[in-house]
Amino acid sequence: MPATIRDIKEQTGLSLATISKYLNGGNVLPENKKKIEASIKDLHYEVNELARGLVTSKTRTIGIMVHNISSPFSGQILHYLTEALREKQYGVLICDSNNDEKLERENVKYLLGKKVDGIIVVPVTADPTFLDATFKKNVPVVLLDRTLSGGRFDCVKIDNRGAVVRAMQVLLNNRHTKIAIIASKREYTGRERYTGFGEAMKRAGLTMHKPYVKLGVHSLAWGYESMKELLAMKDRPTAVFTDNYEITLGAMMAINESGFKCPDDISVLGFDDNVIFHLIDPPVYMVKQPLKEMSNKAVELILGRIETGSLEMPMEISLGTTLVEGESVKKL
Repeated sequence: MPATIRDIKEQTGLSLATISKYLNGGNVLPENKKKIEASIKDLHYEVNELARGLVTSKTRTIGIMVHNISSPFSGQILHYLTEALREKQYGVLICDSNNDEKLERENVKYLLGKKVDGIIVVPVTADPTFLDATFKKNVPVVLLDRTLSGGRFDCVKIDNRGAVVRAMQVLLNNRHTKIAIIASKREYTGRERYTGFGEAMKRAGLTMHKPYVKLGVHSLAWGYESMKELLAMKDRPTAVFTDNYEITLGAMMAINESGFKCPDDISVLGFDDNVIFHLIDPPVYMVKQPLKEMSNKAVELILGRIETGSLEMPMEISLGTTLVEGESVKKL
């Protein structure tokens, strides 16, 4: 017969209130916590989540929606989010929006139907109305990496514009003036990074040469095709800024396939650091996002909202980035 909370009470001598508080995520004295955990292990006690949910109206489950689960960025974010939530004894339901706005709306409906306590989302769309139903259910939402208009939700992101302005100094300090950009015009991050690129060029007294501006989507294919076009130009750029992981990887593939060499023939400065860019030749200069810190902050915010039950006065947290040095930029 499965062990019950009363069995833990008899073994530890603690009150049902103290044991229940611990099982529901509350703080108890360290010595009591130690006794309860030892008893749970000894008795092989398993929490009845369904029963607890009926009593507390909480499922201790967080919904996580990512824009595209196949993206390495999503993989890293999911790893850090689930790690942080597991430490707080929360389970997760993960939904892939697959860069589809309609599917994104369906995912919100699905998670609310599963009675999640909160939702962390890397959004596809810039239209905040897909989250309207969360207000009706009083379910807190934290946006991660991308913000939405209206400022109705907590958000954890980086300063994309500032990060690009600072990173561009690598190219400018190495005397590059013919600089191209391959970026997304769809995603919030792509648009912000493109704006930062323009600001950096303007501050340096440089104009953006229209044929050097390649705006599309965050994908390996877009990076590959755009770099092919840039390399085929008679007056090709001396350097290219690539604004995310997939675009950078596609661009490097195009350079290698075309018989050109980086940085001898063209320099590359990328965004979204990943181990692969330290393994390829040459290692690429990359802007690195604090993904673990971003994830931890998102978890901290969502659990805080769940605890208070308030959706008022949303917060926007903007974190800094670092530049990982590589060998992909040539001094002219």
